[in-house]
Amino acid sequence: MAATAPTHLIALAFMAHPDDAEILCGGTLIRLARLGWQVHIATTARGDCGSATLGPDEIAAIRFKEGQKAAQSMGATYHCLGLPDVNVSFCEQSNRQAIDLFRAIAPTLVFTHPRFDYMLDHEQTHLLARSATFSYPIPNASPLPLIDGSQVPWLYYVDPLEGLDPYSGRLIEPTTLIDVSAVIDDKAAMLACHASQRDWLRRHHGMDEYIESMKRHGATRGRSLGVACAEAFVQHRGHAYPEHDVLKELLP
Repeated sequence: MAATAPTHLIALAFMAHPDDAEILCGGTLIRLARLGWQVHIATTARGDCGSATLGPDEIAAIRFKEGQKAAQSMGATYHCLGLPDVNVSFCEQSNRQAIDLFRAIAPTLVFTHPRFDYMLDHEQTHLLARSATFSYPIPNASPLPLIDGSQVPWLYYVDPLEGLDPYSGRLIEPTTLIDVSAVIDDKAAMLACHASQRDWLRRHHGMDEYIESMKRHGATRGRSLGVACAEAFVQHRGHAYPEHDVLKELLP
């Protein structure tokens, strides 16, 4: 595809669980929003395993509201496919849900999990994102109307847990590093909206580990760029996908 700048400024972080986007690409999303991009955050799972004391429906309802609050704090919109935690799978039904969501949003820039990560919910979400990014602009792929500007979007994979390949233990080599130093406090505030997870980890660790672990990893990636905090991505450059690094061009 020719190296043209997007004119349809819609970004989607398509992740597994509430808080994944905030941890892994929240700073980049904030920077895009401040450039005038319309930002959406979607999760495949509803967060029903996110508590050791509350039942699945109760904690899922709480986590949905936390996802909405976090997204709204940066002017974004939150969506959830409603799949159960630890049971996200690529199947006909979930694939249909993902394609229809993409069809309704028509993103030109998408973030999702890498192919290999520490848990299968993330890896299956990756497969759903791969399918939906490729398929949603196909006229017959969804019964929903095709929005003007729909196209195979730029696709970027966020870091796996701690930036490490779960099979080799090696740090992933990114194609793109984005400086988020100037928005790290906004990113932390966005992540803090997920109070049910933050409070659980504070009780468990005796410190604000939820925020601190995010900042530690940001500092690790920042050292590679010579800045205080950064987020790392690997761009997907397969057939039909845009190949030039639009994220680096937008956020140099």
